[in-house]
Parts: sequence; structure tokens; C-alpha cells
Amino acid sequence: MHAAHAIASGMGGMRTAGDLVGRTQMTLGMRLKDGKRYVAEKLGVSELDLVDPIVMREVRRELGLGLIPVEQGSFPDEPGAIEAKFNISRLLDIPINSVERFKARAGLD
Repeated sequence: MHAAHAIASGMGGMRTAGDLVGRTQMTLGMRLKDGKRYVAEKLGVSELDLVDPIVMREVRRELGLGLIPVEQGSFPDEPGAIEAKFNISRLLDIPINSVERFKARAGLD
């Protein structure tokens, strides 16, 4: 499953920014080029950096956007799945269904 997701996500999947660009396409209806530009601006990197797994590993780690534990060692002080989604939602200024449901059920709205 992991390999299929990484390939399907494009741009290296979660190793780079493919999942973030994909979210802009699905949530904001952006075309690929516009999504890449939007994500690069929000992350403070160039569009070329989005496909560099070394650069993006550091960016994802610094911003708490999640890493793939199977490929990249994670540590207890790094965000887990839902925390990473909260960070992605806040940083990209997009709603994520699981985050919105969590907020509603936890009374965080």
C-alpha cells in the first residue's frame, strides 16, 4: 500500500510535496501548476524545492507536516498523523475533513 500511495501521489508523495499540492488541487480546485506555486509560497521554498526529497524532509520536519516513519525516522517530539494534518490545514489555509470533524467533536470550534 505504501509504494502505491507514494507513486500515485506524484512528486515523491509525502517525501516531497506531492500530497500538499494534491490537497490544493482537490480542495481549492487548482490546476497542477497553480497548486505547486501556492504550496511553494506557503512553505517559503522554490517550486524546484518541492520535488527535492532532501529539502522537503527538512521543511516538513521544521513545519510539523509529517514524515513517513517507514522511510524516515520519526521521533516522539514530532507530530503524529492528526497533528500533522492540523499543521497542514493551518499552513495551507485549507479545510481538511478529518481536522474539521476532530475540532467539532472535541469542541474546539
